[in-house]
Amino acid sequence: MSRVPKVAKPEAEWRKRLSPLGFAVTRHGETEYAFSGAYWNLHEKGLFRCVCCDTALFSSKEKFDSGTGWPSFWQPIASQNVGGRNGKTAGRGDTEVTCQRCDSHLGDLFDDGPRPTGLRYCIDSVALRFVKSA
Repeated sequence: MSRVPKVAKPEAEWRKRLSPLGFAVTRHGETEYAFSGAYWNLHEKGLFRCVCCDTALFSSKEKFDSGTGWPSFWQPIASQNVGGRNGKTAGRGDTEVTCQRCDSHLGDLFDDGPRPTGLRYCIDSVALRFVKSA
């Protein structure tokens, strides 16, 4: 497994690079309103990347309609890309979902998802950048 260097920027630089809501969510753990984000009802094929550092986080193959108004996934592309509270691997009993590369807050983790994992990664759309498959 290869490791990529951590992405760290001063708060002022994050503020310049992100929308006000994107900054509040990714850097300060806020949450966008349900059914307000760009991706909760998106059904195209592609990858969801971190809006801050462009790390690949989730695939449309693992996205499902949770009825919550946020994009939901039953697993990340790679467990080493998505962390939980304090940077550990996100898993059962955890609540916060973060990007392992830049420590962005992405959303929350619940144990009411579909098989095979039973997990629901409930992610704020504003924390993601969607790249449509060719």
